Amino acid sequence: MPGKRMRDRLRVGEARLYLVLEGRDAAVLEPALRGGVDVVQLRDKELPDDELVRAAEPFSRACRAHGALFILNDRPDLVAACRADGVHVGQSDASVAEARAIVGPDAIVGLSIETEEQLDAIDGADYLGVTVFGTPTKTDAQPGGLELVRAAAARVTIPWFAIGGIDLANVGEVVAAGAPGVAVVRAIRDAGDPEAAARELRRHVG
Repeated sequence: MPGKRMRDRLRVGEARLYLVLEGRDAAVLEPALRGGVDVVQLRDKELPDDELVRAAEPFSRACRAHGALFILNDRPDLVAACRADGVHVGQSDASVAEARAIVGPDAIVGLSIETEEQLDAIDGADYLGVTVFGTPTKTDAQPGGLELVRAAAARVTIPWFAIGGIDLANVGEVVAAGAPGVAVVRAIRDAGDPEAAARELRRHVG
């Protein structure tokens, strides 16, 4: 029987819709998950450790109830306390190897990609987040555009998601460029009907 990491890697490989939220966005969880979100990341760099652990409780609970993966941003040291399935690190955060040493062999480790050169340094990552367009929710990211999506589609052999400024107006061209899945924030979080928004995005990515 495959171990937890192998099972979760298979789930990441099957995932198509990834949602990034802050702790204050917990009310969006249930409708988004009903709408077809496969992976939820809690990204809240401003919260103290104890508050982040508390904020993670509804995320962990909702994801387990819906069979979705729960990922914690940039805090491999709190993955266990938050009952997360893994951690996502950026290019300026802990390395994949450093994160793996902390979370252990069973957790998922994701990595942000902003340039084609970074596609050559993904050893040990279980999935990638490939930055496409600029977004006000992550102003330090360097968008790679559809060219980076095409490069990832041609070269990457592990699961990956296009991320950054993706919404219903442009998701079609992102998928057409080769993205097997997409990660969003505002397209679901700020929608009047998050469940309907998730369903419509899911329709585009399969």
